[in-house]
Amino acid sequence: MQDQPVENAGRNVDSRYPYYFRTLICFAAAGTLLNAVSWSSPWNLDKVLLLGMAALLLVYTAIAYRISRHALPENAPNIRRWLSFTDAAMIGIAIALANFSLLPTLLFVTMVQFNALTEGGGRRWFEHNTGLLLGVGTGYLIHKPTMVVNADLTISAASLIGVFTYFCAYAFYTHKQIASLKKTNRTLTSEQHVNKMRTYKLSKYLPQRLWRAVTNGRENELATERKLLTVFFSDIKDFSQLTEELEAETFTLLLNNYLSEMARIAGQYGGTIDKFIGDAVMVVFGDDESKGPKSDTLRCVAMALAMRKRVREMKQEWYNKGIARPLQVRMGINTGYCTVGIFGTAHHQSYTVMGTHVNLAARLEGAAQPGEILISHESWALIKHSVMCRDKGHVTVKGFSTPVKVYQVTDLRKNLGGQQSYLEDHAPGFSMHMDLDKIRNYDKDRVLQALDKATKTLKSKVII
Repeated sequence: MQDQPVENAGRNVDSRYPYYFRTLICFAAAGTLLNAVSWSSPWNLDKVLLLGMAALLLVYTAIAYRISRHALPENAPNIRRWLSFTDAAMIGIAIALANFSLLPTLLFVTMVQFNALTEGGGRRWFEHNTGLLLGVGTGYLIHKPTMVVNADLTISAASLIGVFTYFCAYAFYTHKQIASLKKTNRTLTSEQHVNKMRTYKLSKYLPQRLWRAVTNGRENELATERKLLTVFFSDIKDFSQLTEELEAETFTLLLNNYLSEMARIAGQYGGTIDKFIGDAVMVVFGDDESKGPKSDTLRCVAMALAMRKRVREMKQEWYNKGIARPLQVRMGINTGYCTVGIFGTAHHQSYTVMGTHVNLAARLEGAAQPGEILISHESWALIKHSVMCRDKGHVTVKGFSTPVKVYQVTDLRKNLGGQQSYLEDHAPGFSMHMDLDKIRNYDKDRVLQALDKATKTLKSKVII
């Protein structure tokens, strides 16, 4: 009744089990017919029909086995359905030839319902029962069975043993399937966990848009296109000299700490880190989940201010660790149409941003003074109402034939004047930075006492 070698493909279960089931049920039906033969009576047509049908069932088992084993993969589903339909028809003929003996009839009908529902639900149930009824009708036409229900236990013994064996074998087969599926599920769960960890690690090396497109199978969305983007560059002044002065371990710790903080801040403001080039950082706004050119540029400038603020805070941390030379960071920002997409060869590709406006952002960063944020006129025009900038006039940058109009970012307008929340000043022997947003109410008095003590000490000190 069941042929499912294809459905079981990939499971660690013997694919010959469905053939065993057909053999068992056909042998049970053949045994029922042989027990229904009256061996002591003279030969007649009914006796020949019973013996012939029993032999046909055994031959059919071998024929069905060969058909199933040699079926082409594309034809296998249809062949299984027709063989299951034929199984039910053969059982129907056997039931009719056995004169509808009570126990065999109940057992075989139950078996048909069981197989129909386990194979495919309502549709298979209809097909199998149609085959069963056609078989009963065919048996009725060729045999004209007596309509007296026969409860002879001798006739029922073969069918009872065969069907009982069939259900036991099916239970064993199901148990093996479940055990195999549990093992496969454990393996898949383990592999899924490993793949998730690998995917998470991979996400740290790729732009978020590229990572999402690859993991979701939407690489075709990454077509090269022109976009209005805001590009940010920063680097550390005298970085090469710093590498010569520091030990390798100290230098590695400092650089990784710096880059980690810059990446964290870029993520907070929605920027996409395009690449790290040694100490240099390139961040792009507007490629992934853009909120409009004005918003992208404003977030980029706010990110640059947050980075500058964090670098100033880290100076004291590095000084306490023995790094006397403070890190000084320069930043440049430009807004314009850039080419974004995948570039490279068939063996090595990179998702990046290219174009004149990318080069200009890099040149502005190179032209900036330590601690300075330079932006182009295009960027200034978008954020001038929200950010206080100082006009720096025109500067000549490499690769551009005409001078470029630039502005120096001072701070967000909301942070200036009476609402200023960050104070900083430096002089030989003196360094101060105060972030009012981070000072808690219960620390306010302690900070005021420290400032008052410093003021009194400085006033009383005679400096020669």
